[in-house]
Amino acid sequence: MNVRFFNARILTMADGPVPLEGELWVQGDRVTYVGPPEECGLVWDREIDACGNLLLPGFKNAHTHSAMTFLRSYADDLPLHQWLHQQIFPMEAKLTGEDCYWQSRLAILEYLTSGITANFDMYYFTDQVARASVESGFRTVFCEGLNDFASSIGMMEENHLKFNHFHPLISHKLGFHGEYTTSEAMLKQVAALAEKYHAPVYSHLLETQEEADGCLARHGLTAAVYLDRLGMYRYGGGGFHCIYLSPEDLEVFERRGLWAITNPGSNTKLASGIAPVARMLEKNIRLAIGTDGPASNNCLDFFREMFLVTGLQKLKNRDAASTDAWKVLKMACCDGALAMGLTDCDSLLPGKQADLVMVDLHQPNMQPLNDIAKNVVYSGSKQNVKLTMVAGKILYEDGVFHVGEDPEEIYRQVNLSIQAKK
Repeated sequence: MNVRFFNARILTMADGPVPLEGELWVQGDRVTYVGPPEECGLVWDREIDACGNLLLPGFKNAHTHSAMTFLRSYADDLPLHQWLHQQIFPMEAKLTGEDCYWQSRLAILEYLTSGITANFDMYYFTDQVARASVESGFRTVFCEGLNDFASSIGMMEENHLKFNHFHPLISHKLGFHGEYTTSEAMLKQVAALAEKYHAPVYSHLLETQEEADGCLARHGLTAAVYLDRLGMYRYGGGGFHCIYLSPEDLEVFERRGLWAITNPGSNTKLASGIAPVARMLEKNIRLAIGTDGPASNNCLDFFREMFLVTGLQKLKNRDAASTDAWKVLKMACCDGALAMGLTDCDSLLPGKQADLVMVDLHQPNMQPLNDIAKNVVYSGSKQNVKLTMVAGKILYEDGVFHVGEDPEEIYRQVNLSIQAKK
């Protein structure tokens, strides 16, 4: 499909925070032109007058558990371990692959309404989640959740080979759930697999003080240092949450070029803590943003996450200048793509994937246009998402989904699933 956007403001995210004004052309799944109006001999399937609205690369949700939509608002306002062990784990034990298919399709709808064009997903029944993504036209990178209770090294290697040659919208990264759920023997096998494929490794990392203290008690080392000594990060990777990083952990992140993926909404709701984002930025540690799952966050809203990334740093550091909004927008659009290995989805330049969002500037919360990039982070909301495109296909536009399934049927299936398990 060939699509021409004209009369647009465009943040390519490869340049500075001032949008250029002009056109963006999409041929197939790629951006082919960005610049001032220009004549061409192409026949367009659609010509979209952007009416001065903003085009920018879609947001990359760099830590998700999509199929946990069935637990949204199911077990809220509880202490972390009571919430996890008495409510979440027992319900997850009842899941089927078909459940995860419908639950993932629900999450994808919500991602699209928030301008999210790709997610980094760790959960069960990967085949069914891949099916949900492909049938919706959505881009998903899988991260294995290997631990002592689920999956195996053999299964992870099989998934790594399978899903990196499965479909253009699907890819896979090596991973494990966390240091505290995975034995040292298994962690050494993960490191060996990373060495075999020269591959990065990702996991939950230092989400709670208890996790940090437990690793130190078990191994006499902080978590990132311990994992690095096992050979885990020779080819990079990163951690989800990264709240309780010691100076030694920060040194590992800096030296290995690891990604710290912050999840402020989830960490706030579960009272886990505030990641040291400002300090990591000072050390040039690479950062991305994720919502985490809809059981702990509830809302898969990237505008809220962006505001919390910068807002919590200002509060934590008692410094209103901390963590500039432009840096946060780059984390959301560009750095998340690089953290997930989506190197052709990080900007809107010719040759890049046509994964983009149109933000409606003709609403009160986006006016006046003093600084459009900062408007997106500080005052933007899901109400401003006018259009979301993935791989050159418009999946959401003006409140209407184009994902190959009636949203009402998706809602019905998810509600049937949760009722059957109560």
